Amino acid sequence: MEGEAYVRDTEQGERSLLPELDSEGAIDAVISIDHVTKRFGEFVAVDDANFHISRGEFFSMLGPSGCGKTTTLRMIAGFEQPSSGEIRLDGKDVSRVPPYKRHVNTVFQQYALFPHMNVWDNVAFGLRATKVSKPEIVRRVTELLAVVHLADFATRRPGQLSGGQQQRVALARALVNYPSALLLDEPLGALDLKLRQAMQLELKRIQREVGITFVFVTHDQEEALTMSDRIAVMNEGRVVQIGTPQEIYEEPTSEFVAGFIGMANLLAARCEGSDGEFRIARIGDQAVKVASNGLAIGDEVTLMVRPERAHLRTSAPPMDLAGVSAEVVDLVFQGPIVRFDLRSPDGTPLVAHVGPGSDLPLLRPGDQVWMCWEPSAGRLLPRSTQGFPRPDVLEY
Repeated sequence: MEGEAYVRDTEQGERSLLPELDSEGAIDAVISIDHVTKRFGEFVAVDDANFHISRGEFFSMLGPSGCGKTTTLRMIAGFEQPSSGEIRLDGKDVSRVPPYKRHVNTVFQQYALFPHMNVWDNVAFGLRATKVSKPEIVRRVTELLAVVHLADFATRRPGQLSGGQQQRVALARALVNYPSALLLDEPLGALDLKLRQAMQLELKRIQREVGITFVFVTHDQEEALTMSDRIAVMNEGRVVQIGTPQEIYEEPTSEFVAGFIGMANLLAARCEGSDGEFRIARIGDQAVKVASNGLAIGDEVTLMVRPERAHLRTSAPPMDLAGVSAEVVDLVFQGPIVRFDLRSPDGTPLVAHVGPGSDLPLLRPGDQVWMCWEPSAGRLLPRSTQGFPRPDVLEY
């Protein structure tokens, strides 16, 4: 049982899948990506990826199409071999081990259920193929069908199920062997919006109940933020930041991460000095206070402000607020918020989300306003040489 998930009784007498702990009770790494590079001819698909995934963790790899996230997942699964570096599973180098000898299972966007078999037989198929005893098959399949809330659908065939139910059958089938990790390659992509949102919560619930490591690949920021314990953001083959959803969103380390995760206002600035715990940044002819993050005085930087952290005023902000002047370009009612599209004096597009209860007077396109924020809400980022993404196209 070393390195594998197993079943044990809880204090309440229930049985649940739990990760193994080391001798000191600490959660250890189930997957280690050790300076892995993958080349296809001259093209570098994954460039020196180096991180670990802890046992029992919901870990997501997030990025735009072509960033290397699926290639990384395929190397973990064994469908591709790294050009250099090592992939370790439960501490053992499996870089050249074929997929069928790795203790991981994969769920793809297409669930590949057997249409002529009912739900019970689909879930039991892998156990029967490996000659597991009949009583153990009954116990495991019963347990997993309960976890995925399909116990009452055991005799139905896949064609009689909804898309979300079929996905849960695929999950149960992949989990019934108690793998060290479950790999999921954009499994929600074929579902409609409401079902996809519901399945995000279902996936997280299932992962918590079984306690097995989930490695989830997606290009959808909402999916990653909703479900993950940690997220690896990838771009052009490189892992550019790893952190919790809150860290990735609130403390991005680059313009790319700031723009890819949610929506962000990005303003060209120069770090000019300090004022206690704050840096003084100059945006055009305006000086604003920003939370300090170690960038040196004199650096050309990018100031990031999230639209929900900004608010609008019709007069210049007081000394305790930061702000820039702007012109209203458009406003759109979006239910819980009104989105204001703005333009700064140098032409930079800006966005502010104004919630209910605002005491703003009626604003129209062409009106002059100030977009303001608390100094602690702004972040200084290293200046990119690739130019600024527009706020209205930041959500991939």
